[in-house]
Amino acid sequence: MRKVNWVIGLAALGLVLSGCGQGGTPADPDGGEGGPVYEVKDDADIAASPTWKSAHDQGSITIGVYHDQPGIGNLTAGAEAPEGFDVEIATLVAGQLGFALEDIEWVETVTANRDTFLQQGNVDLIVAGYTINDERKKIVDFAGPYYTTGQDLMVRSDSDIAGPDDLSDKTVCATVGGVPGQRMAEEHPEAELVTYDTVSKCVTDLQSGSVDAVTTDDAILRGYAAQSGDELTVVGQPFSEDHYGIGLPKGDVELRNAVNDAIEEAVENGDWTQAFEHTLGDSDGVEAPTVDRY
Repeated sequence: MRKVNWVIGLAALGLVLSGCGQGGTPADPDGGEGGPVYEVKDDADIAASPTWKSAHDQGSITIGVYHDQPGIGNLTAGAEAPEGFDVEIATLVAGQLGFALEDIEWVETVTANRDTFLQQGNVDLIVAGYTINDERKKIVDFAGPYYTTGQDLMVRSDSDIAGPDDLSDKTVCATVGGVPGQRMAEEHPEAELVTYDTVSKCVTDLQSGSVDAVTTDDAILRGYAAQSGDELTVVGQPFSEDHYGIGLPKGDVELRNAVNDAIEEAVENGDWTQAFEHTLGDSDGVEAPTVDRY
């Protein structure tokens, strides 16, 4: 990373399916003992970022993440902070920007309010399964991508749905304002679409039998399926290719460049792979992202 000097190196990770905030994660190598400490070098580029300067002056950075998506961003009862792959990535990026773990303020975000939160200054960054697309880039900026995923379906284990071609007269649940729901409406109008603010509400309806399937990104669905035991399963027939980016205020080029540098550093030094395996499982066959500097 050109803009940051690492003062404390990151410890090796025990590659187990677990959550952020436990000892051995790239984001928190000391297991809650204060987290890594970083020192930002004098750098005119990042100093020119109004978002970074404001966060630096107040001594903390505000990051929006999901609180209800196991494996991605999830806040469990009694936990002090959310955990998941997005949280790991956000913490690594914050560290590269000069903010230690204890200097991060986590803000819950849902699919429908991500654009608004950035536009209104509620958060400095959003790392919450935020798919990069041209429509969103009109009002916010993205760094990344930091992950490539695909839209899939989750159903009850006794369901006869084997893919998107089996959705005629079926009820499918998605989140309001999300790309998966929009794609479902456009490409599979034969299905009845139900939308909620959060994926967790969709999952509850699936478990109760009120809907036949839930659709969103494959990684998110796998977290919920694993949490359910044998009750729910992911169909495993992705029908899109989507790229997760880190959302930031429109026009803050210096911040975008710094976050892109941080993502590239995490990929190059192995922290990206360690974060993935710690939260989402085996990374065999999973390709690390290539940053798009556009």
